[in-house]
Amino acid sequence: MFDRVLSFLRDLPAGAGRHASTDDPRVAASALLYHVMNADGVRQDVEWERFKAVLAESYSVSGAELEALAAAGERADNEAIDLYAFTSVLKRHLDAEGRKAFIGLMWEIVYADGELHELEDNTVWRVAELIGVERHDRVEARRKAAAQAPGARGTSSDE
Repeated sequence: MFDRVLSFLRDLPAGAGRHASTDDPRVAASALLYHVMNADGVRQDVEWERFKAVLAESYSVSGAELEALAAAGERADNEAIDLYAFTSVLKRHLDAEGRKAFIGLMWEIVYADGELHELEDNTVWRVAELIGVERHDRVEARRKAAAQAPGARGTSSDE
């Protein structure tokens, strides 16, 4: 499933020749991933590296292009007043499987530091609700990400 969403994300328009905006699905995805990374108020190096790795893998970018996408996501998140601007773009551009896979990517970033903070959990829950991912799919994606993060701590109201 992740291969499918990664393939879909790679095929999204890159926005060449125009200013990156929240209407660009790549910027919207980057902004949401950046937002969940900072939800607990502490950005650790391991989270930043996972964030950039997810962007690099998802969009087949590196170097300056990767840095530009990460910066566009950071800038968009810092300027946003809510998550809807980003989630509405992803909901239009991703099918149901792609939206579920995107929630899986968010969980990967959440668990990059081996911890689950309640604000991170709440952020993923809100994004999942806004893009139409069912509770059981969100919980299953969380369990998979937690299983791949040895020593993960934290609980959630879903369990």
